[in-house]
Amino acid sequence: MRVLYFDAFAGVSGDMTVGALLALGVELEQLRSELAKLPVSGYRLRAAATSVHGIAATKFDVDLDDPPCGQPAGPPAGHVGSPVPQPHQHHDESVGDGPAHRYGEGESPGPTAHHHLHQPDHQHTHQPAEHGHRHYRDIRAMLEASGLAAGAKRRALAIFARLAEAEGKVHGMVVDEVTFHEVGAIDSIVDIAAAAIAMDLLGVEHVYTSTLPLGSGLVRAQHGVIPVPGPATIELLRGFPVRAGDGSGELITPTGAAILAALATPGEPVPPLRVEAIGYGAGTRRQPDRPNLLRLMLGRVAPATQGDELVEIAASIDDANPELYAYALEAVLAAGARDAWLVAAQMKKQRPGVVLHALAEPAARELVVSAILRETTAIGLRFHAVQRVVLPRQQIAVETPYGAVQVKLAHAPDGTLNVAPEYEDCRRVARQRGVALKLVYQAAIAAALR
Repeated sequence: MRVLYFDAFAGVSGDMTVGALLALGVELEQLRSELAKLPVSGYRLRAAATSVHGIAATKFDVDLDDPPCGQPAGPPAGHVGSPVPQPHQHHDESVGDGPAHRYGEGESPGPTAHHHLHQPDHQHTHQPAEHGHRHYRDIRAMLEASGLAAGAKRRALAIFARLAEAEGKVHGMVVDEVTFHEVGAIDSIVDIAAAAIAMDLLGVEHVYTSTLPLGSGLVRAQHGVIPVPGPATIELLRGFPVRAGDGSGELITPTGAAILAALATPGEPVPPLRVEAIGYGAGTRRQPDRPNLLRLMLGRVAPATQGDELVEIAASIDDANPELYAYALEAVLAAGARDAWLVAAQMKKQRPGVVLHALAEPAARELVVSAILRETTAIGLRFHAVQRVVLPRQQIAVETPYGAVQVKLAHAPDGTLNVAPEYEDCRRVARQRGVALKLVYQAAIAAALR
């Protein structure tokens, strides 16, 4: 499995994420080509090599049109990358852009509030017209209808969904009514879509993250002074390991937090990795106590274990004829359960009983439930999702002095080999040859080890 590890010692932002992904080998022209599939105009992409504390990194920027008041922004829809007059520089809210920076976690004046993301350090002298705002629902529809590759589209939709959910909760708004200022909408879309596209191009299957530094202090946002991290940012980081008060200023931006919230699992331990590539994305401000960089590591998890998600179904039974149990287990397995078993239990009124358990794929749940209710006296049951880890396994046929037997081999992470002869084969051979079952087992294990 190919994974991406965020080593966020100086924080995470959208532009730093894209810069680091470019440093991992994604071509800027590839991003331009893919982003052209979105009906978003009035911007151009820039990526430049830089050095921070002697470390080579990539600085990614989105330059936006700054048209005269009342004029449409930028070239026709779908146009990407043409030169535009009087651009202002995009800093992705940005990690380290300073206390005068504007971003969208300010207090909302009411349900018509707008979300202002990625405002630069200076303010526009004109006020945007009403058509200069985009609802989250419109951005979602645009992404769904786009020609982006399936993996990139899925990631971009998930990131924007988490961002809109957090903003809606902070401002007390319905998610579909969350709106983005036109400037913020453009570079939010570009940052998020570019990150999603780059991860898809790199074949990333899962994302892990280090403990996140939250920064400290106060910043002036659209509607007043707010604490760092902003309310939407900390909402997005629920469940993630963080270091409160680590660093000065804003280190985790809303876009950076949304990328992690959508693609990484909170608190998930990082497995041993085989690192294939390392990329650094640079922020804007120079920080006093650390290089303002995001380090991404691209690698693979050794296939020592595999995991999947199943459903465990359980029914407590205290009034059935025990003769029914064997047949019921057979019916449950025939209905699609991966495994089924009985556990003795003391029931209410001190009656002895059993709990019938079944493990099944989510798609087989209803069939397994029907089998349990049909073949037992249970009048109710319960189920919950479970995750499991299984060792990679293979099936081989071995020749023993008594006949051919199928054997299952599984490799543990430390290299230990587990050998398990198939019971049905061993029983058949033992009966055919008139020998003890244990002798067939021993011969099959010895043959497999040879």
